[in-house]
Amino acid sequence: MQQINSRLMNWASLLEDETRRQAELASQLPFIHPHIALMPDAHLGKGATVGSVIPTRGAIIPAAVGVDIGCGMAAVRTRYHRDDLPPKLSTLRTSIERAVPLSAGSNNQRLTDSARERVGRLSAEAARAGFDPGRYAKNWELQLGSLGSGNHFIEVCRDESGTVWLFLHSGSRGVGNKIASHHIRVAQEFVTRGGISVPHPDLAYLVEGTEEFDVYLRELRWAQNFALVNRDEMMDRVIASFAEFVGGPVDEVERVQCHHNYTERETHFGETVWLSRKGAINAARGVPGLIPGSMGDASYVVVGKGDAMSLNSSPHGAGRAYSRTRARKTFTREQLRKAMKGIEFRDTDAFLDEIPQAYKPIDVVMRDAADLVEIRHTLRQLVNVKGD
Repeated sequence: MQQINSRLMNWASLLEDETRRQAELASQLPFIHPHIALMPDAHLGKGATVGSVIPTRGAIIPAAVGVDIGCGMAAVRTRYHRDDLPPKLSTLRTSIERAVPLSAGSNNQRLTDSARERVGRLSAEAARAGFDPGRYAKNWELQLGSLGSGNHFIEVCRDESGTVWLFLHSGSRGVGNKIASHHIRVAQEFVTRGGISVPHPDLAYLVEGTEEFDVYLRELRWAQNFALVNRDEMMDRVIASFAEFVGGPVDEVERVQCHHNYTERETHFGETVWLSRKGAINAARGVPGLIPGSMGDASYVVVGKGDAMSLNSSPHGAGRAYSRTRARKTFTREQLRKAMKGIEFRDTDAFLDEIPQAYKPIDVVMRDAADLVEIRHTLRQLVNVKGD
């Protein structure tokens, strides 16, 4: 750990100057308590650094949660061994691609029975929270069970013993993005109206006890739950595709779920704060978690060590080393194919900005996180599914 200033602690051995300056700006806010924790995968984000843990007294910064509210990971350990799988993994990949809508803006044409039941529960929850999600996205119901694009993925992996895991990464989709974007604007209007100066417009905040804060918190919590339910719906479909592929029931052995863009009420250093993890997971002692690498690198099933200075947190992944634009200009499709050798994936130029070389080396990130989490399993991809 490196202490950058009295309100900024850093666990990243690979930290760009711009990222450091961005985190230093956030640490100037008067309600930070006791300090911001920069995770090993920290990189430049919108307003607040991705890979940062931000504890605040009496306020929440909507951009410090991020626009993909509740984004996170889910993994299921199956009873199958790698050697039990039929040889043609492309059949499994295309089955998953048919079962789960992929890419930005792709939604279900109709609701499955399980999605309909989940949408019913989410509708009731929204009614209790006093808002209509259709205000943000008229088709929000059809978004449930869809993956999205960018670094979101579905994977079939094997661990160090050869046991097969089903693994996915996604969040609250378009409806969560619209909720987040709306409240980032509300926060900016709030500080402007109050004559409040902030180091950056995207560090605008809402003050506890105001109507704006209460509305955001209710809708934030709904979006966080939507993201979790979305992952459950997708995982059910992936399990069904996998069961059909292997010709038998999956018999789920273990399921791990974790958010990495969210806010919760937690107590740290003797004071209860709003803790926003933007690209970080809960690593309290004994809490299971998931830390993925890039689409061609190892991922990890971990358990938290409860490190107090990190605010019981750990990294959420590898963290970008190249912007998407720079990655597209730097790398070639042949380099992508080489990096993905031995992994069944959709071979297309669309994934150049997701090439493993565009990310920090996951082994460096995990070495930096050695005091934060204990590794339970190391996962290697057999199948990778992504959206354009």
